[in-house]
Amino acid sequence: MLLLGSGELGKEVAIAFQRLGVEVHAADRYSDAPAHQIAHFAYTLDMMDPEEVTALVEKVRPHFIVPEIEAIATEALRDLEEASFTVIPTAEATQLTMNREGIRRLAAEELGLPTSNYAFADTFEEFEQAVETIGMPCVVKPVMSSSGKGQSVIKNTDDVASAWEYAIAGGRVSASRVIVEGFVEFDYEITLLTVRSIDPVSGEAATWFCEPIGHRQDSGDYVESWQPMPMSEEALDNARSVAARITRALGGRGVFGVELFISGDEVYFSEVSPRPHDTGMVTMCSQRFSEFELHARAILGLPIDVTVTSPGASAVIYGGMEAKHIGYEGVAEALSIPESEVRLFGKPEAHVRRRMGVALATAEDIDTARTRATRAAAAVTPVKT
Repeated sequence: MLLLGSGELGKEVAIAFQRLGVEVHAADRYSDAPAHQIAHFAYTLDMMDPEEVTALVEKVRPHFIVPEIEAIATEALRDLEEASFTVIPTAEATQLTMNREGIRRLAAEELGLPTSNYAFADTFEEFEQAVETIGMPCVVKPVMSSSGKGQSVIKNTDDVASAWEYAIAGGRVSASRVIVEGFVEFDYEITLLTVRSIDPVSGEAATWFCEPIGHRQDSGDYVESWQPMPMSEEALDNARSVAARITRALGGRGVFGVELFISGDEVYFSEVSPRPHDTGMVTMCSQRFSEFELHARAILGLPIDVTVTSPGASAVIYGGMEAKHIGYEGVAEALSIPESEVRLFGKPEAHVRRRMGVALATAEDIDTARTRATRAAAAVTPVKT
């Protein structure tokens, strides 16, 4: 298996595959990435360069190409898929979800899923017109970004110019295209982890749903998550219907992180990742099999079990500074909190808002689990060594 992207999510995917006896090759744009540290073989390359990606695949010749991030030369993946390599879930799914325009048009215009109003803009003049058409407040994002980079909310006309500049600076590529989304008045948002694989009994394609994950974001980036998120039966049925339709359209096998806004019993599609989701790290303590283990099982066609074993929560541990050669203080204090644990990712350098680890906690109820996870995360402090 060739893992394209070797961050914290990729590291857990690599471990899950290794535990099932699979040889793991891990690639990323920088050396000593988290999955590099545990993979059988590690590579450093520009994953936006189609020639470099193609050369690596032809060298490794993996049974599965598993993208872990969105910033990949997707045109190369299409060519490799046509050359009989297996891309997870599919090359088209990877390409569509890399670009917010592709996935939004699929969801809203082809599938008719409920979404916020939206418009795209390539220039500041088009952007001003889009904001006027959509109305304020509205959300602005680069069409190609991740972890909340470049995302902001426009509340009044004074925010327009700075929102444009922030979106352009936060995009993954030099293209200046942005999406302007109408603000959805939602009660809460969830990630519905959706698993597509083969039913071992019938041999047919099948879909499983994990229990909904509630989460809190700051500037579009996940801060904490918890599972299960209480929902009405009607809202949950609607959420599963939306998730089934978008993942069926994308096709292939694996875990999909479907992000949804919930307003009463109404459900609005937000985004989808064709891979394990950062908010789903809570499943490392709340489910019998984590989202990473489910991803590996789904890809390999092994039995799927989405059982929740305990209410659980996760909370992010941030870098808090700009530094290399990082150590950590407060780990013992964090682990002294009942039913808590800490996963430090092993990233070689810290940034103020870079995720360096996650605290996990279980309890008899969600509120207690959230409190424990938040306390554990707050206890851990990255330090320069």
